[in-house]
Amino acid sequence: MTKTIMQLEAREAPARILQQLQENRNLMAELGAQIRQFNPQLVMTVGRGSSDHAGVFAKYLVGIEAGRPAASAMPSIAGLYGRRQNLSKALVIVISQSGRSPDILAQAEMAKQAGAFCVALVNDETSPLRDIVDAVVPLKAGPEKAVAATKSFLTTLSAIIHLVAEWTKNAELLEALTHLPLYLEKAIDSPAQLTPEDFKGVDDCVVLARGLGYGIAREIALKLKEVCGIHAESFSSAEFLHGPVTLVETKLTILDVLVKDEAEAAHVEQIEDMKRRGADLVHLNQVMADVHPRLAPLLLLQRFYLDVEKIALARGVNPDAPPGLNKVTRTR
Repeated sequence: MTKTIMQLEAREAPARILQQLQENRNLMAELGAQIRQFNPQLVMTVGRGSSDHAGVFAKYLVGIEAGRPAASAMPSIAGLYGRRQNLSKALVIVISQSGRSPDILAQAEMAKQAGAFCVALVNDETSPLRDIVDAVVPLKAGPEKAVAATKSFLTTLSAIIHLVAEWTKNAELLEALTHLPLYLEKAIDSPAQLTPEDFKGVDDCVVLARGLGYGIAREIALKLKEVCGIHAESFSSAEFLHGPVTLVETKLTILDVLVKDEAEAAHVEQIEDMKRRGADLVHLNQVMADVHPRLAPLLLLQRFYLDVEKIALARGVNPDAPPGLNKVTRTR
């Protein structure tokens, strides 16, 4: 059977991340030292779409491992309102596949002018971002032709983990990262967790997770929308209880994204509540139990990309070219 470009690119992720870890080792060590010297008091992430979802992952990781408050930027503040923020004590992480969207460039320029230490995680090393920021971290994902990002998103997450691990001098996490490509290969070889039957007749669903899993849940919801044509929305499982839980009464399909870390017990408790209320639950678990909890979301996502491609094909959708979408979206 002919494999889609999306599947082929998703399967490249382990090799691309291995290359990234090897080629960026010295760069990341130097950058970690620079960030420690700068001693940021807050972190701001800049991105759109999947890049913004990677930023949500970064916010949780920075809060957990570096103990700094973190927030997503509002690109329209610079791009449309022309306002400057006080970022003299901020580390700004700009995340972009192409590094060419006008609003992302405007936000990066504003942040640099406002005194921030700016780092760009970018796949296109010729991006004009390189002339704006203090440091560029190449993602090394290689060309990505499918509209739906897969390997570029996973390489972004690995780069974020690498950056934070070097910044915080977390030897345990740095050691765990060296095994990430092998773990991802095991995820690829593992049995499917989601099947077309799970989403047969499903037009709407909610994706629930907690903590580091929430950034992944946002990406999963986006892929269900853009690749499968399923209206999917992501929530923290705790936040879902504050109002949206009433949707369960309509026999709502819930995709439970379970990451085995410090948030696991609370998340499971909330999912059990959904079950008691009559939700139609579909479960997505991490592939390996014995893995560093900061890496666990990546293994889950690696498996999901392969599963969602099959769901799309079963629904008659070409996952390589979802209707109405382009690879590079330019906004201002």
